[in-house]
Amino acid sequence: MTTIVLACGDVTVPGPLAQLPAVTAPAVPAKPDFDTLLPQFDDAGPGAPRLVVVGGDGALAAALTRLMRSDRLHVELAYVSPTRSAATRLYGLPVGDRAAELARRGRARTVPLIRDDAGTALVGEATVTGPEGAALVGEAYVDSTRLFSGTVSTLRITPTLEMPGLRAGVARRWAFLPTRWSPGRAIQLGAVGAVVTRDGVTTPRALKRSSFYRDTREWLLVRG
Repeated sequence: MTTIVLACGDVTVPGPLAQLPAVTAPAVPAKPDFDTLLPQFDDAGPGAPRLVVVGGDGALAAALTRLMRSDRLHVELAYVSPTRSAATRLYGLPVGDRAAELARRGRARTVPLIRDDAGTALVGEATVTGPEGAALVGEAYVDSTRLFSGTVSTLRITPTLEMPGLRAGVARRWAFLPTRWSPGRAIQLGAVGAVVTRDGVTTPRALKRSSFYRDTREWLLVRG
């Protein structure tokens, strides 16, 4: 099995991964960072190829996006985050050295693939507000159910491990109150101006429309 470590940003590769081949990239890798890396998996030999992402949720999402866009979803993804994150909580993943051990020896399982209309994968959480953190004015539907119409503070979207694949909810006025989630296959938003932050990466400009939905394909995450 071909296993390569992708170290993203100012991270230290944990000891259990020290003997594996590794490449470095920015905290949120871009297409050029994958152009040389991913073809190495095309002739990987016996066993499923595995890419170990060391970094934050944005790095994992960037790696999954490139696998999706290049039709390489047969490549297993392992995630080694130094700290707890939306994605580690969602998938029940350890962090640090324990995550590195899992990345080396764990088994990959299929996970619903959630993407947006810009072709970017979502692995942890997306939040949507108005420009400069202001209230979000618009209307959103999860499948055929209206989630809200009018003004809300923040819209939250996360993948789910079970079908139909995602859930969305409006943040409550008081932070200690849990979000009321609506599950579905897709969420569609129309807004006066929507600023989307996907896995910690914020869109450079406000959008009038945004949607997230479950792709017909799945991806392979090392989870157990």
